[in-house]
Amino acid sequence: MDEPSKRRLEPPVRPELRGLRGYVPIVPFARLAELAGVPVERVVKLDGNENPYGCSPRAKAALERYDQAHIYPDPDCARLRAALAAYAGVPAGQIVVSAGSDELIELATRAFLSPGDSAVICEPTFGMYRFQTEIAGAAIRNVPRADDYRADVAAIGRAIDARTKIIWLDSPNNPSGVATAVEDVLTLLGLGPLVVVDEAYFEFSGRTAAALLGEHENLLVLRTFSKWAGLAGLRVGYGLMSVQLASLFMQIKVPYTVNGAAQDAALASLEDAAYRQRVVGTIVAERERLAVLLEQTGIVGVVRPSSANFLLCRVLKGRAKEIHAALQHQAIFVRYFNAPSVENCLRISVGKPEHTDALIAALKKVVPE
Repeated sequence: MDEPSKRRLEPPVRPELRGLRGYVPIVPFARLAELAGVPVERVVKLDGNENPYGCSPRAKAALERYDQAHIYPDPDCARLRAALAAYAGVPAGQIVVSAGSDELIELATRAFLSPGDSAVICEPTFGMYRFQTEIAGAAIRNVPRADDYRADVAAIGRAIDARTKIIWLDSPNNPSGVATAVEDVLTLLGLGPLVVVDEAYFEFSGRTAAALLGEHENLLVLRTFSKWAGLAGLRVGYGLMSVQLASLFMQIKVPYTVNGAAQDAALASLEDAAYRQRVVGTIVAERERLAVLLEQTGIVGVVRPSSANFLLCRVLKGRAKEIHAALQHQAIFVRYFNAPSVENCLRISVGKPEHTDALIAALKKVVPE
């Protein structure tokens, strides 16, 4: 036998984590500039569904005034929850603020999933649901979306059993931009498992399941400040849920995950209703212009009308992978998909008008008319 000092010891990692597919995040701005060999200001970043106009001037001012970096932030986010109660129409006791909606996704798996359980996802969808479910050691039951990218409610009902604890549902769906009807959410709530409705793009769609909270304790609605508010870099999200679930989440949640500066910026963002209305309206209008111009190129076709701040497009001339790479060489970055039902597709975030114009010009260079 080898001497203990020479023996190679491996940590006892949970077996279900071996070979786990990690979540693939978007590439940072500076790295994109390096890849394209251009200054940061020349990068056209249309790959992360971010707000190209940045955060509210009030949020910027709040960040400049922030002088409490040396003390711990409020772990309950009391002021922000009170403001969110007025904004969302849900009592503060039913709101949990988090470090982006990703933290709430992790909290849901921590609270509901054990090895041997299962959760339903409806691909194509946000990859964080699969990622966190697999970390929890639970099984994935994928119920593919219909041809029009709507959730197949009947098939979801057939897929669940006594060990199914969560149904993950993004509305609008990422990457298609298709929203789920409230009637379909209501049907899913009657099945029993926790139904997580991720409304990351709520401000662009105007549709919400939040009104169902009063009658359904198995509903969790997720929202974020990353999209409309331009605070993706500060990581602020929140969940709307029953009082009982909010209390449980606060018991199992790590304190201080939402830093003080982020809380102040989010609060200032909510106070600036004029900015919110202006920037959301501007992005929605540009989304419609972008859709028309993309269709006119004949190179890509918009798959479905979108209720979010992005468009899913199928490449009609050429291959999406090559076009994606060619756009990168021109410092234009979009998302490439080649999974079932999104084969040969690009997802394009809505940017400023000049970003749209640069994209259209670049596409015409990639595939000449």
